[in-house]
Amino acid sequence: MIAAPDRLNLPYTSDVTLATRHLYERVSRSVTSAEWELYAPYVARIEDLKRERNAVVLAHHYQSAEIYRCVADVVGDSLTLAQAAASTDADTIVMCGVHFMAETAKLLNPGKIVLLPDLAAGCSLADSITADDVRALRAAHPGVPVVTYVNTSAAVKAESDVCCTSANAVAVVESLGVPKVIFLPDQYLAAYVATKTSVEIVTWQGHCEVHERFTGAEIAELREMHPGIVVLAHPECPPDVLAASDFVGSTTAMLGYCSERRPARVAMITECSMAGNLVDAFPEIEFTQPCNLCPHMRRITLPKILRALETMTPQIEIDTAVAERARRAVERMTAVRRDQSPAT
Repeated sequence: MIAAPDRLNLPYTSDVTLATRHLYERVSRSVTSAEWELYAPYVARIEDLKRERNAVVLAHHYQSAEIYRCVADVVGDSLTLAQAAASTDADTIVMCGVHFMAETAKLLNPGKIVLLPDLAAGCSLADSITADDVRALRAAHPGVPVVTYVNTSAAVKAESDVCCTSANAVAVVESLGVPKVIFLPDQYLAAYVATKTSVEIVTWQGHCEVHERFTGAEIAELREMHPGIVVLAHPECPPDVLAASDFVGSTTAMLGYCSERRPARVAMITECSMAGNLVDAFPEIEFTQPCNLCPHMRRITLPKILRALETMTPQIEIDTAVAERARRAVERMTAVRRDQSPAT
């Protein structure tokens, strides 16, 4: 048992070296050997406990490299992780992400144990809207279906018709076959979706605290400093950022762009860890970006993952009545194909 969830103090032994050498090769360009001596004992112990607990570790693209590339069994955006949670045979799911992601995994696996290593790993978007707000919007727009971004609480999902992620938002909106939808809670993602469909979009004033800080002026400065750079932006960014970018898409779409086109130099206008995790995967690409960190994603650490597997806590629990309604909205989302053509 470790003494504290945020301290790296397990011994780096010869056995640990042998057990983790192949994993260090995955992160050797982004993690120093000195850092690895701190991380490796936790990586080795987590790998052992995963086998003992029949556990799977799901990690979002915004997790740090030692988690993302060394202990995660599945990595991806919110949609990928939701789909993985729905199909896993594991008894225990460890969500290396934020609270709404762990709730989504629990919704899709009510009989499984879902662990979130730090319950304080929240989301500014999820905090921007409540179930009461959704009910008020329905009253103001009778008969208009509600499409809710997965960056929301289970209670909000329960008041919705269908969920979406940034990867399939356009496809989900158009799958309803209606002239108008309420789209919650991200104002900027809603504005982006409105440019890709003829469906009228009713929006809410929610923002991501990471993406809303980027500006079009920053993109102009990047281009001036790095001529020829390719700018990839997440659709949660403000419209002036998207207009100044070469490609707009989800984190998985950004990864696909790099994999298929292999640009010489890329700026990823999203959370810092995304580019950091791709350094080892694409050594021929130079990643340059203004760096905004998500404080909630950073709450997940190797010691906290280890403690979660040792103690089988904290577990995610959702009120049964809320879960049943929210589950329907998430299942409708996973049934819609992913939109793979969000370029600008």
